[in-house]
Amino acid sequence: MIQQYTVAERFMRYVQIDTQSDPQSNTQPSTEKQKDLSRLLVQELLDMGISDAHLDAYGYVYATVPATSSKQVPVVCFCSHVDTAPDCSGSGVKPILHKHFDGSDIVLPDDPAQVISIKEHPYLAQRIGDDIITASGTTLLGADDKAGVAIIMDLAYQLMQQPQIKHGAIRILFTPDEEIGRGVDKVDMAKLGAYAGYTLDGGPRGYFTDENFSADGATIVINGISAHPGYAKGALVNAMKVAGTLLDLLPKHAFSPETTGGREGFVHPVHVEGVAEKVTLQFIVRDFEEAKLKEHEARLEAIAKEAVAQYPGATYTFTVKEQYRNMKEKLVNYPAVAAYVQLAMQRAGIAFEKHSARGGTDGARLSFMGLPCPDIFTGEMAFHGKHEYVSVQDMQKSVDTLIELVQVWEEKAV
Repeated sequence: MIQQYTVAERFMRYVQIDTQSDPQSNTQPSTEKQKDLSRLLVQELLDMGISDAHLDAYGYVYATVPATSSKQVPVVCFCSHVDTAPDCSGSGVKPILHKHFDGSDIVLPDDPAQVISIKEHPYLAQRIGDDIITASGTTLLGADDKAGVAIIMDLAYQLMQQPQIKHGAIRILFTPDEEIGRGVDKVDMAKLGAYAGYTLDGGPRGYFTDENFSADGATIVINGISAHPGYAKGALVNAMKVAGTLLDLLPKHAFSPETTGGREGFVHPVHVEGVAEKVTLQFIVRDFEEAKLKEHEARLEAIAKEAVAQYPGATYTFTVKEQYRNMKEKLVNYPAVAAYVQLAMQRAGIAFEKHSARGGTDGARLSFMGLPCPDIFTGEMAFHGKHEYVSVQDMQKSVDTLIELVQVWEEKAV
């Protein structure tokens, strides 16, 4: 059905635009440079003939591929985020296309110490023969989530070029700031007007994610007692030492992201700031089950109490803020949303694999905002670092899946 894919060319163009988000910024979007890519996407959509494509003040791109079916097909949304993670530089990305990957180590030319190997990245063994795109060794690539952006853009292009493909109205949403947890803060759900959605932000070919971690943020404030160090005997209580003791009391071989996997949750310190009188520690708390979040938080507070008890005069406060919840709680009420993807992958010749994500996506929050929104694979791998890569053929297979998926929705409509 597809004469020529455009996804790889689009992807290599998009990753060269720096769209890194900034968790320390209070603006929306957190960085204006995210709009540089968003403006390009709007222009490309307009050039395809999608007349309502636009960028709003908050950095969201909205667009509609018009229906080609006379049926009353539910409106489906496809969503990806334009920002890249703050973890690694996204400035000056130089994408490199390695055609017909033969399984050999990929040495990144701008830093030969950066080597992408099958040993370190086993999924590459399944992609021998594919065309692999990497960065050059000094930056991340940005496949998370510009692979998803490019896939949706190619879908829109293919549908606009081939009106004989029957489908309902397709809504496109590109978001900023997903990597810092603000991706859907300002989404206009009424304007979006979709019945169901799918994020394009997953990994290996065939992966479908309808479950993710539930997440809270926990903040512990340690209050010490300040005193002149020359006259501090019996008076000074150093909050930094209390904080150090607290961190040291955390389990060394459990309870943390570096020691857990599968369906195990964890508590992870992400930021410490303060002086002798007062220290603030920020943690993220993760588990698939909300009840276990509460258990993890109770355990963390017990550790805080134990640490503070070793320093008479020190006090603490412990607060928890909800971040997002497991999308499965909502998706169980919409079985067709997953079933249609499975059928679409079958038609595209792809083995369907349902997985749970040890993280969160825009789709998790959208699901709790009234838009059931699981995640579909893009091929993006080793994200947030210099070894990030993506298979061109994986991206193409994702485009195939979406083309089949919009037709399934049309066929199932009354």
